Amino acid sequence: MTANPHYDRVLAMVARELDQAEADQIDSRLEQKALAGQFILEALDILAAERARAFLPPIDSTEESYIADEVLAALFGLGPIERLLADESVENVNVNGCDTVWVHHAGGVKRQAEAIADSDDELVALIRRAAARLGRNERRFDIANPFLDLQLPDGSRLNAVMAVSERPAVSIRRHRHERVTLNDLCDLGTIDAKLRDFLHAAVKAHMSIIVCGGTNAGKTTLLRALLNACDPDERLITIEDRLELALASDPDRHRDVIELETRTANIEGTGEITMQQLVRNALAMSPDRLIVGEVRGSEVVDMLAALSTGNDGSMCTIHANSSLAAFDKIATYALRSTEHMPVEATHRMIAESINFVVHVSRERGGLRRVRSIREVTGSSAGQVTSIEVFTTLDSSLTHPRGTLQPLTLQRLTDVGFDPTVPDRELKQEVRNCPL
Repeated sequence: MTANPHYDRVLAMVARELDQAEADQIDSRLEQKALAGQFILEALDILAAERARAFLPPIDSTEESYIADEVLAALFGLGPIERLLADESVENVNVNGCDTVWVHHAGGVKRQAEAIADSDDELVALIRRAAARLGRNERRFDIANPFLDLQLPDGSRLNAVMAVSERPAVSIRRHRHERVTLNDLCDLGTIDAKLRDFLHAAVKAHMSIIVCGGTNAGKTTLLRALLNACDPDERLITIEDRLELALASDPDRHRDVIELETRTANIEGTGEITMQQLVRNALAMSPDRLIVGEVRGSEVVDMLAALSTGNDGSMCTIHANSSLAAFDKIATYALRSTEHMPVEATHRMIAESINFVVHVSRERGGLRRVRSIREVTGSSAGQVTSIEVFTTLDSSLTHPRGTLQPLTLQRLTDVGFDPTVPDRELKQEVRNCPL
């Protein structure tokens, strides 16, 4: 919360001038920021002249610099919230009204922070400015549009609500490992060396993979690590509700990538672009791999159709409590789609298009760990047949549970996977661990 007495006045003056400039078709974010800097200087000159006429001491240069920084942060960032996000250990920020702020750090530490605004109205105004200037497309945040999903410039994801809750609420989720690799996840304890080698081979062999788990379990981070194991020259088409994977920001690893993002309807109720539309359009863009950031609706039918007709190696994430539960979750989405795909038909499509389901979970201490990998083996009597090939028990070791299909094993060994150690351990572990 800004305590400087001149801040509010300078902010109001600059915001008014900037809104007028934008009305005159100044759309570029760089142009807006440059103009804002100019308007700040003009506003400070006005304050200085007023103080001189009133025989008051001038505002010193340190205070002027502070005001300029705070105004820019409010107009092109998140104001006081920026100071919280400056801490690299922060994973999530939850704001329940202007004066109730909870910060979650890596390692599971949760603390209450200071108020970030003087009133809830000021908080709403802060988020409204962010909605207008921070996203790829301007988004409204008001009584008629009380929900906001927004990607921040650093890749974080902001969700805000107003009017439908007693007080405005804001949730920010950080992606601290934007350029993470499977080796990095091994160092973090999410996977061990055995799973690292297995997952790397699965990507290289163009196996289609679903990453599942609960909220904040690390699905996007794991998906990003899997994609970073792809050949840099592969053509990747990503489809997301809001851009989180940020593959285009790493051109050394991804030289040929197109990022597609959904769009909400405008104030007239037109212009909406759905996930399903984007999936269908992506198929005409010659992808080597189709990547759906999070499957949550009718787009699942088009995705499965795409995977079963030649887009091997594609990937997606989905909310599910286990690797086995992912199949029923997909079937539920397909049943609710406009096609009303029967469960049996969906399960057959899963059998034809998906190779592995990887389940990741978040433990109490904040550690994300892959708990299960399940291979899809086919379908029978309208149900997906599968076998859990790896599971992580209480220890940090990965325990083989079932045997990979011969064709799958051959595809993995062809890209360098050595199954000798898993096979040797399998004989002992299967005898001791009930399936």
